[in-house]
Amino acid sequence: MRIGILTGGGDVPGLNPCIKALVYRAVDEGHEPIGIRRGWQGLLFYNPDDPATHSECVMPLNKLVVRTIDRTGGTFLHSSRTNPARVRLSQAPEFLRAQVDKEKAQENQTFDFTPHVLKVLEHLKIDVLIPIGGEDTLGYAARIHREGFPVISIPKTMDNDVFGTDFCIGFSTAVTRSVEYIHQLRSTVGSHERIGVIELFGRHSGETSLIAAYLSGVDRAIISEVPFDIEKLARLLMKDREENPSRYAMVTISEGAKEIGGEVIESGTADPYGHKKLGGIGAITAHKLEQLTGVKTMCQELAYLMRSGAPDALDIMVAINYANTAMDLLAMGKTGRMVALRDGRYTDVSAESPTLGVKQVDVRALYDVDSYRPKVWHVLGKPMFLY
Repeated sequence: MRIGILTGGGDVPGLNPCIKALVYRAVDEGHEPIGIRRGWQGLLFYNPDDPATHSECVMPLNKLVVRTIDRTGGTFLHSSRTNPARVRLSQAPEFLRAQVDKEKAQENQTFDFTPHVLKVLEHLKIDVLIPIGGEDTLGYAARIHREGFPVISIPKTMDNDVFGTDFCIGFSTAVTRSVEYIHQLRSTVGSHERIGVIELFGRHSGETSLIAAYLSGVDRAIISEVPFDIEKLARLLMKDREENPSRYAMVTISEGAKEIGGEVIESGTADPYGHKKLGGIGAITAHKLEQLTGVKTMCQELAYLMRSGAPDALDIMVAINYANTAMDLLAMGKTGRMVALRDGRYTDVSAESPTLGVKQVDVRALYDVDSYRPKVWHVLGKPMFLY
């Protein structure tokens, strides 16, 4: 079989080990792996009638090509946030723009080029597609599945918010990085007796903020799921600071968090999946805390540092095991599936799963809404990842 592999959305540590494991297993079993470059963009910009586009959009994969890629982070296939079902004319390749009646096209209108994507998959003689991505990338994979094309999806995102699985590639490293940087920031925050505010990625799910706070022992944690009272937060942090012999306090905050009655802080234009850029709630919160307490604050957005560099051991393990699970499903002839971890075991769920809901923190079980702290007092019987 010819197996197409692509990575879409934001990069995370663990993608390259996953790609390598897929290629090695595919070659050993007599399949032909082919890499789709830049996620769904590779299939959108591939012109069957123009050979000049071919090497820019696809590449053959073998053991020699991927032999050392697992030693670094990111994705050597590159990535994009392209959604072929919602493409503005200005973002489409010229050969597709030529097929649209520009006189009838409305301003900001988007076009569904899925028929072209399916045509390209047929032209490339790909038998099954293995997309590795978050809810958006895998949401479009579900669309391809509904159109009748075989897919086996692999979930990745450092937010750990793909519905249907307890764990996504990239989450462990993101938390590991966060804990490391939080502890490093303690020296500066403590030296100046300030209040430290650390903004972490997390649009719909506050799991990164929650788990990073839990593991690093910060004083308070603000998560996306629970709107917060800034005056109450200020009082709690001042109490924490007064009780600390080093006279400082620290709080983590999800980029998707908002004050009670407020809105999520977004900027820029929406991407092809309808998402605007998040970020800024940390700085706004730090400024307000400074006004309310009279104590200097120190704000740090960890942002892309959370997803940069090589993966930790857990992300490597899950990435390799997800690749092998996908190949197991292929061997059994099971497509239209997404590999997953459920209750600590590798399994598979419907490829439609990323479109069926929003995965969020179980606030009642894991978060104290009154004290803005993780509530993980009793772990007996809970799964390792505390989902």
